[in-house]
Amino acid sequence: MNCHERGNPDEHDDGLGPVILIGSPNVGKSALFAGLTGRYVAISNYPGTTVEVASGTLATDGAHRPVVDTPGIRSLAPQSDDERVSRDILLSSNGATVVQVADAKDLRRALLLTLELADAGVPFVLDLNMTDEARAHGISIDEERLSALLGVPVVSTVATRRRGVAELGQALLEARPAVYRFALNTRIEDAVARIEPLVPSGPVGPRGIALMLLADSADLAERLALPEEVRARVAAVRAEAEAATDGRLAYALNRARLAEADRIVADVLRVGPARTRRVQTLGRWAAHPVTRWPILLAVLVLVYLFVGRLGAGTFVGWLENDLFGNLVSPWARRVAQTVIPIDIVDRFLVGEYGLVTMALTYGLAIVLPIVATFFLAFGVLEDSGYLPRLAVVLDRSFRRVGLNGKAVLPMVLGLGCVTMATMTTRILETRKERLQVTLLLALSVPCSAQLGVILGMIAQTGPVGVGIWSVVMVGSLLAVGWLAAIVIPGGASDFVMELPPLRVPALGNIVRKTAARIEWYLREVIPVFVIATAVLFVLDEVGLLASLEAWLSPVVVGWLGLPRAATGVLLIGFLRRDYGAAGLFALAASGSMTVQQILVSLVVISLFVPCIASLLMIVKEHGVRIAAAMMAFVFVFALGVGGLLNLVLEAFRVPVG
Repeated sequence: MNCHERGNPDEHDDGLGPVILIGSPNVGKSALFAGLTGRYVAISNYPGTTVEVASGTLATDGAHRPVVDTPGIRSLAPQSDDERVSRDILLSSNGATVVQVADAKDLRRALLLTLELADAGVPFVLDLNMTDEARAHGISIDEERLSALLGVPVVSTVATRRRGVAELGQALLEARPAVYRFALNTRIEDAVARIEPLVPSGPVGPRGIALMLLADSADLAERLALPEEVRARVAAVRAEAEAATDGRLAYALNRARLAEADRIVADVLRVGPARTRRVQTLGRWAAHPVTRWPILLAVLVLVYLFVGRLGAGTFVGWLENDLFGNLVSPWARRVAQTVIPIDIVDRFLVGEYGLVTMALTYGLAIVLPIVATFFLAFGVLEDSGYLPRLAVVLDRSFRRVGLNGKAVLPMVLGLGCVTMATMTTRILETRKERLQVTLLLALSVPCSAQLGVILGMIAQTGPVGVGIWSVVMVGSLLAVGWLAAIVIPGGASDFVMELPPLRVPALGNIVRKTAARIEWYLREVIPVFVIATAVLFVLDEVGLLASLEAWLSPVVVGWLGLPRAATGVLLIGFLRRDYGAAGLFALAASGSMTVQQILVSLVVISLFVPCIASLLMIVKEHGVRIAAAMMAFVFVFALGVGGLLNLVLEAFRVPVG
C-alpha cells in the first residue's frame, strides 16, 4: 500500500473511481483509512475526530485509486454540517465505490444506512469493523448470508490491528449496487414515484434522491440546482406525503427502515454468552455514578505524574541541562565565535535571544519532552475509549453552564490542538453551543504544548499551588460559561452519547499517533519558536523591547507582580501561547520568579489569548467581529484574574510552595 499528500489523491490515479469511506461516528473509519492508504489521521475512540476530509491513495494489484475519509454520518438526510459534507461528497463523486464502515456490535443501526445506500443505487462494500469486540460480546454474524441478502460484498475487519484490511482491498474490486429492496407504505412509494422523474441522475440514483428530498433535506434542492418549478412540485408532493403520515414523514421512513433492519438482523445475527473481561468491568465502573469520580481522579494523577514529573522533570533536566547546557550551547558558541566572528551574528545565534540558546532550547529541550509524554498519555486515553466516559462524567457539570456532556469532546480535543478543536465544535447541534465552546476553548483550554509546560511548572508550586490553580481555572470556566449561556441567545441540545467499550490500547496506534503529533509539533511549532525569538532579538537590538517593558511595567510588574523580564514572554505569548509558557518555564527554572509569581504567571498564560492559528480558525468559523470580541474579552479577563489572584495572595499571605 502507498499514500500521497492530502489534497492530491489523483496523483497516481489509474482511472479507477474514488473509494469513499462512509459510516456513523466512532466505527473506525479513520483507522481503516490509515490501514488502506498507509497514512495516519487521528485514530481515536470517540466521535468528532474526523472533521476535515482526508484523502490518500490505495495501491492494490498494481492499480492506484483515491481514498476519501468522510466525517461521521448516520443518515443520508443530514442533521449537522459534518453529515452534510459526507452526503455532498457522495453526490459529487462519479464512479465512486463506497465502503460502509459498520460497528459489528450494532448491526441494526448500521443497516439503517445500508438500506439508504441500497436505495441510492451506489456500488458499495459493507465492512463489519471491530469484530473482535463483537465476539467478546457473544455476537456472531453470518457474513455469507448477509452478503447474499444484500447482494454486495461483506468483509470483517479489526482496523486498529490491520486485520481484514487486505481482504477489504480485494473486495473493492467486486463492489456493486445492492439488490436488496423493500417496499415502504403505499403513500410514500407513490410520492417517490412522482418525484423520481423530476430529479437528475448522477452518482446517487433517482430513488435515493427522492427519498432524501422526502426526508426534508432542506438544502438538497439547492445543492442539486433544481429549477424553481421542480422545487415547487417536489414541495407539493412532500406536503401530501406529510399529511398522509400525520406530519411524521421522516419518522415513518425511519420506522420502516428499522423494521426491515430487524428482519435482516434476525436472519443473520446470533448472540451467545459474552466474555466478561476485567477491562469491560472497568469500563462500567468508569461511567458509574459513584466509581467514576475516583477513577477520574486516578487518571488525572497518573497524567500529572507522567507528564509533570517524568516529562517536565526528568526528561527536561536531561535535555536542557545535560545536552543543551553542557554540550549543544557551548559548542554553538565556539562555532559562532570561530566561523562567524561578527558580534551581531554571535548574539543572534547564542545570545540572550539566540536561535540556539532560546528558540531551539525552548522548542527541543524544554517543550518537546513535555509534549511527547503528554502525547503518549493522551493517546492512551483516546485509544482506550475513556474519553466518551469523561463526557458522561462531566455532563451534569456542563449543564450548569447551558451545555451538555457532548461539549466535553471538543474541549478534550483542545488539549491536543485548540485550532482543530475549534473546528470540531461543528459536531455541536446549535449555534449557541458552538459559540460557547469556542469561547471556552480560547479562554481556558491549553493546547498540548502549553499544558505540558504548565504541568511541569505547577509541580514547583506544591499541593497548595496546584489546588489554587485548579480552582481558578475551573471557576473561570464555569463563570464564563454561565455568563455566555445568559448572553448568547438560543438553546441547548439533548445529550446523546454512545459509549464504546473500554479496551486495552493498541501499542501500534499509540506509537503512530504520537509520532504523527510529534512530527506536527516539529513542523508547525518549532518554526514559530524561531520566528518569535527573531522578533524578540530585533526588538531588543533596536531598543524597543526595553521600551515595551517600561510601558507595560505597571501591568506586568505592578498589577500582576511578575518580574519585568516576563514582559517579553507575554508579548510573544500573543503569537503562540505555548511559547510564552516555555519562556515562563525558563524564568522559573532559572530562579527568576518566586513560587507566588510562578502561580500568577501560570494563571495568566493559561487564560491568555490562543495562538494565531486558533484566532484565524475562529474568524473562519464565526467571522471577524465575533473573533475580535472574543480575543478582547479573553485578554482583559486573563490579566484581570491574574491581577486579582496576585492581590489575594499578597493580602492573605497564602503559603504556596
